[in-house]
Order: sequence, then C-alpha cells, then structure tokens
Amino acid sequence: MAEQRADRRGGRGGRDAREGARTGPQERGRAVRAEEARAWADLVATARRTVADGLVVGTSGNVSVRVGDTVLVTPSGVPYDRLTAGDVTGVGLDGRQVLGSLVPTSELPMHLAVYRTTAARAVVHTHAVHATAVSTLVPELPVIHYMAAALGGPVRVAPYAAYGTDELARNMLHALDDRSGCLLQNHGTVTYGATLEQAYDRTAQLEWMCRLWLTASAVPGLSPSLLTAEQLADVGERLRGYGQRDRPASDAPAPD
Repeated sequence: MAEQRADRRGGRGGRDAREGARTGPQERGRAVRAEEARAWADLVATARRTVADGLVVGTSGNVSVRVGDTVLVTPSGVPYDRLTAGDVTGVGLDGRQVLGSLVPTSELPMHLAVYRTTAARAVVHTHAVHATAVSTLVPELPVIHYMAAALGGPVRVAPYAAYGTDELARNMLHALDDRSGCLLQNHGTVTYGATLEQAYDRTAQLEWMCRLWLTASAVPGLSPSLLTAEQLADVGERLRGYGQRDRPASDAPAPD
C-alpha cells in the first residue's frame, strides 16, 4: 500500500512516467529482448492472478522473474491491470535499472537478495491475509499439513523490519535458509521457485496452510494435531519423486 500512496503523491508525474515507458521501454538502458518480452507477459499474468485470488489488495505485493542476469520486476505503484507490453521494467543483479522508465518496486532489495543467494528464477511477494495474521502470532507456522515439506520444512517468520530496507532483506534470507518460502512479520509472504508457476503455487499453498491452522486453532477447547519432524521428513522424500516422468519437477502440481 505504501507503493500505491507513493504513486498517488507523484500525481501527473506518475502518469507521465507510465506513458513514457509505454512509448519506449528501451528509454532507460537497452532494448527489450524477445525472451524478456515473453517473461514480462508471464510476470504480468502472475501479478494479476495475485489480485484475482485475493492474495494482495491494490498495488501491494510484487512479482519478479530472472532472465539471464536481468531481473524483471513489477513497477512501484502501478495497478497490475494497467501494465502493458511496453511497461517492461528490469534491473541487473546489482540493482541498476537496464529496462524501462518506470520505478521498480520498493521491495527490490528483497527480490535481489533471493536471486543473489539462491538458484531462484522467480519470486512472489504478497500481503495474503491469513499468512500475515499468522506472522503476528508465532515465530514459525506450526506443521499443520505435509505441504510444509514442499517449502523445505517448517515455515519460519522473519522478524519485522520496514519495507524496502536492507534489514528486511537480511531478515528474510535468514528465514529462507534451506526453505523456498517464509513469512514476514506483520507484513506478508515471500516464496521463490524455478518458474513463476512454481513460485506462485508455493505462495498459494502457504496461504492455505496458514488459513488451515488459524481455522483449526479457533475451535474452543481443542488444539490441532501437528506433524512430527519424522513425518515431515518422510513426505519430503516422497516429494522428490513426485510428478509425471516426462514433466519437469518444477512444473509438477502439488500432490493430492
């Protein structure tokens, strides 16, 4: 929401920036390559899906995808339904803008931290309601369901830090150690994957697990049963061979 407010404060300047980007995405840096144009279309579709599925409100949250050494990322304060093929926004791994004229998301340090330290090819950050609620209650999401294994194990909560800061990026990296998703205290979620589809699926699964735990915990006089470390480890082994043999594991759906 801070990004949304920043765009409104920009007034006409914000509109001019969007219009300029649409007339020439190569205004800042080089021209857009075909692979990047395709990846941008997938990124915009994923960003719009976060809104349609209720994982973000307005322009909160952000999405990125890595193409070579370039990171395409949603711009700050622009509603996803207004993004076009001419709005490609990209930066190098050093944070220097190489594509487009729109200002990248304020959470760029968080996205770049993931790409610099993992093999991630896509990152999804949301303000999902149930996940954010859980982040205010516990330091780690209780293991309510075996899908926690798909994220590498029990999902940790990164301590609170102001949005867009290096401190938040550092806290997130600690929570992501040996994990592909975490909660951000009083803030939201971060997941990554080998594809946008996988990163998004992990976000949706994390929100679902948080909703499940909150629902089960709300029953008066009862406490939900939780999986043991051994049970979760067993699921982790099973997931290694899950999916169709002729389909990449990164694109395989969640087990049912």
